Amino acid sequence: MGKKDAIVYKYFKRVFDDYQVLVSVNPIDYSGTELIVHPDGKIEKTDMQFDEDIYEDLEVDEFKESSPLEFQLYMKRDFFTREED
Repeated sequence: MGKKDAIVYKYFKRVFDDYQVLVSVNPIDYSGTELIVHPDGKIEKTDMQFDEDIYEDLEVDEFKESSPLEFQLYMKRDFFTREED
């Protein structure tokens, strides 16, 4: 198991009127991913590089800690979506 496998990411979420934003943060190097989930089901994924103030920034922006499972399901959504013939 490599060093990256041992990292326990932190997850945050905020629900807006018509979309939601989920964020994962690597607490060691402050890298992460932002997912924007649109009402039509479209998901935008952006790799991010945060700074050491990310937790305060998320709190000010009213993000709450969330489930790693929910984040991962959105990340892998296209894996579970099947095209109908």
